[in-house]
Amino acid sequence: MRRREFIAGLGAAAAWPMVVWAQLPYRSTIGLLGGGSPEDYVSNLSAFRRALTEAGYVEGKNLAIEYRWARGNYSVLSAMAADLVGRQVSAIAALGTNAALAAKAATTTIPIVFVNGGDPVASGLVESLNRPGGNITGVNLLAPALNAKRLELLHEVVPQARVIAMLVNPRARNAEANADASRTAATALGKELVVLNASTDEEIAAAFADLSRQQINALMVGTDIFLNSRSDAIVPLARRYAVPVVYGFRTFALAGGLMSYGTNDADALHLVGLYTARILKGEKPRDLPVQRSTKVELVLNLKTAKTLGITFPNSLLGRADEVIE
Repeated sequence: MRRREFIAGLGAAAAWPMVVWAQLPYRSTIGLLGGGSPEDYVSNLSAFRRALTEAGYVEGKNLAIEYRWARGNYSVLSAMAADLVGRQVSAIAALGTNAALAAKAATTTIPIVFVNGGDPVASGLVESLNRPGGNITGVNLLAPALNAKRLELLHEVVPQARVIAMLVNPRARNAEANADASRTAATALGKELVVLNASTDEEIAAAFADLSRQQINALMVGTDIFLNSRSDAIVPLARRYAVPVVYGFRTFALAGGLMSYGTNDADALHLVGLYTARILKGEKPRDLPVQRSTKVELVLNLKTAKTLGITFPNSLLGRADEVIE
């Protein structure tokens, strides 16, 4: 199936009225609540559905999925979560901390399985990792812990950069905590960290212009879902301003970004699918510990490095999981 047709199918499925679902012989209906856009989750959703299929749940046969996408506009998540609850779905898969918090606020009975990049305990999603409590559990991506490593990678690639900028979405629940942790990591490397905020496409463009005005020659992009959905805007801006950037998602390096270091999203969504299937079969979220997605990938783009006049150290090339030529 072509990617465009697949995405169109997601939109059509989300728009079907409740009466249509009622006429179909599905055993279970789950809601998928995402803070980003479906275009950014094509391969990851394949992993999510594959996990469900492995457990005997096949979309379109004995399973229906109601898709709700905020497309970076977190203000609509509460209404979307309430709509899924009103449709009495069997479970909700929430992609991102903001989506998970919206789902949790909307129901105390429908099981919720989340994937998030912050601290699920500090953000109030769960009581503890081993004993989540209530009707929610999920998968944690360890994103804040990886920021320190991303800064180390920038230090290896552009050691002369004394000041490093970090692009964050201030509307993200974990924005301040991530920025604070990154400042500490930058100080340990003898660097100064400057935080640039952006929650719209216009603000992303303004942040890069500010980067240029301040003559900051290295950047780390935060792992917020909104920013993750803007690779088509961020990568060209990085190219235009000729700034070395490290990203948290492989998709950026594939789109022409210099390098990425982060957890494997497809692996994380596969884990979410497995937990969702177990819940559909009767297990309780409170009995399922929050999992940690520990599969981490380093991707380097040699073509972009050449354009920037950068040579990756051999030690870094040897550690890369993928090198794009």
